[in-house]
Amino acid sequence: MFGIIRENNILMVTYFHLWADMTVFLHAAFVLFVLLGGLAALRWRRLAWFHIPAALWGAIIELGGWICPLTYLENYFRRMGGGAGYGGTFIERYLEPILYPLGLTRHNQMVFALSALIFNLAIYIRFWSHRCKQPDKR
Repeated sequence: MFGIIRENNILMVTYFHLWADMTVFLHAAFVLFVLLGGLAALRWRRLAWFHIPAALWGAIIELGGWICPLTYLENYFRRMGGGAGYGGTFIERYLEPILYPLGLTRHNQMVFALSALIFNLAIYIRFWSHRCKQPDKR
């Protein structure tokens, strides 16, 4: 009987680790979508209906200095799997070492968010200027 409980516990821990890793993957995909989804919307116009709210959410989270709920979800899965969660944001944990090797300051975080916002704004200005000139190609 104790062997079954132990095996179930190991299985649950494995599942929680898997869910935590899948949450990291989803979070990274979301960040990439926020940053580059506008380019995809130039090709697939209806994608803009999903990208604009995602980009606004990403900008609000970054500019507000808040932590994305996916970070809390990942930490929950890590703790349930017997690991330790981490403090801070997803960007501080995973992207900071790549983007800002010396540390993520509030100023750098603001520059990052505003750059992404301006980049996507430029894409959508082009998007709508072309849309007004040409009929929608479906």
